[in-house]
Amino acid sequence: MAFELPDLPYDYEALQPYMSKETLEYHHDKHHKAYVDNGNKLAAEAGMDGLSLEDVVKQSHGKNAGLFNNAAQHYNHVHFWKWMKGNGGGKSLPGKLQTAFDSDLGGYDKFRADFINAGVTQFGSGWAWVAVKGGKLEIMKTPNGENPLVHGAVPILGVDVWEHSYYIDYRNARPKYLEAFVDSLINWDYVLECYEKAS
Repeated sequence: MAFELPDLPYDYEALQPYMSKETLEYHHDKHHKAYVDNGNKLAAEAGMDGLSLEDVVKQSHGKNAGLFNNAAQHYNHVHFWKWMKGNGGGKSLPGKLQTAFDSDLGGYDKFRADFINAGVTQFGSGWAWVAVKGGKLEIMKTPNGENPLVHGAVPILGVDVWEHSYYIDYRNARPKYLEAFVDSLINWDYVLECYEKAS
């Protein structure tokens, strides 16, 4: 199945002031597009272009670094755009999600601190995640394009901590970007949708 660059689920100004139009134009139109273009070429060369995106990610991990990096980043970004919305974030989680966050992650405030800390302490490029593993939620961090799929887990929320996702707006202040993501951008409805599919 060929990779395709999805349209953003909102316009380029929708996430301001927390994420600028310029960031979205570069991040979506240039970076994500490059993962799609390179991924399609490498998947065809590897004879994996008939597989689902999740299968390409899992089967290329540890075997074909170029394909894995592009396919995993495509997977991560397909969800990343949907994990955000204008007037998002905040503490009012849908009931089912709130229950899971309370029982598995120690409640909202502990989730917020631990998730931001995972993003801050991921050295270099990478991601911070909330994932379902063994029926329970856990917070994870991964380097580069790696994601929970290759660790036997399913991500329900992820934040990109590659510099291109925040440098235009926050320069080197990664913690400020992560706070803005959690407090003002998370699309909890999409997190719930991912959680229901993963459970």
